[in-house]
Amino acid sequence: MDRLFGLETEYGITVDGVDRIDVVEESMQLIRCYQQGEFVPLWDYRLENPRKDVRGFEVKELLNDLDEKVHLQQDRKRKIPFKELKSDLIIYNGARFYNDHTHPEYSTGECVNLFELVAHDKAGERVIDICARRRTEALGSGTVRMYKNNTDFEGHSYGCHENYLMERAVPFDRIVEGLLPFFATRQIYAGAGKVGEERGKKARIYQLSQRSEFFEVIASVDTMHKRPLVNTRDEPHADAERFRRLHVIVGDANMSEHVTALKVGTMALVVDLIEKDVLPGVTLKDPIAAIKNVSQDQSYQWLVEVEGPSNRLVPSVEIQRMYLDLAKKEFAGQDGETDWVLKAWEAVLDGLETDPMGLVGVCDWVTKKWLLDSFCEAEGLSWENEDDFFWLQSQDLEYHNVDRTEGLYYLLEDQGKMVRIVDDDEIASAMSKPPSGTRAYFRGLCLEKFGKHVKSINWDRIVFLLDGKQHSVDMKHLVDSERVDPYNSLLDRSETLSDFLEELECVEAVQA
Repeated sequence: MDRLFGLETEYGITVDGVDRIDVVEESMQLIRCYQQGEFVPLWDYRLENPRKDVRGFEVKELLNDLDEKVHLQQDRKRKIPFKELKSDLIIYNGARFYNDHTHPEYSTGECVNLFELVAHDKAGERVIDICARRRTEALGSGTVRMYKNNTDFEGHSYGCHENYLMERAVPFDRIVEGLLPFFATRQIYAGAGKVGEERGKKARIYQLSQRSEFFEVIASVDTMHKRPLVNTRDEPHADAERFRRLHVIVGDANMSEHVTALKVGTMALVVDLIEKDVLPGVTLKDPIAAIKNVSQDQSYQWLVEVEGPSNRLVPSVEIQRMYLDLAKKEFAGQDGETDWVLKAWEAVLDGLETDPMGLVGVCDWVTKKWLLDSFCEAEGLSWENEDDFFWLQSQDLEYHNVDRTEGLYYLLEDQGKMVRIVDDDEIASAMSKPPSGTRAYFRGLCLEKFGKHVKSINWDRIVFLLDGKQHSVDMKHLVDSERVDPYNSLLDRSETLSDFLEELECVEAVQA
């Protein structure tokens, strides 16, 4: 893989054993359990503009769900400064850990290595779990539970967002053309599985995806209300003349390491195809309906209607194979990770076509369904019985529990039933060490070595304060090894901030 990518995951939070909780307060306090000592806000919000649209305009305001407006009123009553409420932490491993209003959010540092990204995503789970244990101890009563999922089963959805750096010159229409068929069908292997339907008829069915029923429009800058299949937020965190950040919000939060790697790896290859203008030439008649129908199809045919003389129905596996065949033709042999993605992509499509339930231990939705079917058989449960259905939803939730002693996913992992991509030592390392060969390494190591001098920080800028003077380091151009390696090498050998800043002027001059 040859582009920066990363994952942002919003976690579900609850406290067992108490009558009610303030989720904003609990999210804030959980994040502060990460570090010892006084919280010092460093994140620089001035470089963020969520209203800017890649299509060349800026919206006056973002739409909010009703519950978000209610929380806004509660925030005003709290009288807590915005930076205190967000509780933004920047971790030595290059990640950002903060309160995204009603959810703790963990954003990995930027990666260029696919398997390293999987390790850093899993490191986020470990960090969340540690903080939950510390918060439980601090509360004295009740137990904090954290879930890496996308629904509370009461009509609210929270996201797992993917980010991919891509060329600015690519026409927006081509991006939409390339993404819509892929997004509608990717869930056949990348879905996390879900008991029930929260919108529409609220049918007692098993869905492939936790997120698919929450999308309403093709393209929009919003992420919470009238969610779009293609998000148009324009915050590249890079040179805006050369790059855009493709902000993908349609995916589920995956527990499976294999699917996380496959989800990001296939998406990265599709971005490659879009940049090269090599696309399958297929157009869905109704992408919004397609993503919902595929998720809810109980026959596992997963048919989508494509435009053409006859508006024919095409299996989702066939759509995915169109992308796979193009990717194999264009990119096979370019590097080991790409070849792994191509091989894993083909294998999972073969499995879905012949025996989906043979993918237990690989795909989250398959593994969860196997668990639920086993529970139903052992306990004599019925999906039609209201109490049984509620119990099945609770088991669905426990699959995503990040507590490795209680979560159902981790029970299966301990039994050797889940396919692993990284080992526990790699995950432990990712909890403290930033991704190699990236600006996340530069950002994380700056904090570790010279943290007491850091005045503010963002994805693409660090401001140091030394001897009463501010020194700003722009990282927007550090998006490839040629540019980032000199910065990282200098940082590795610098013992003092003054030495680092002095030599940095020479490095910046060379790259200017």
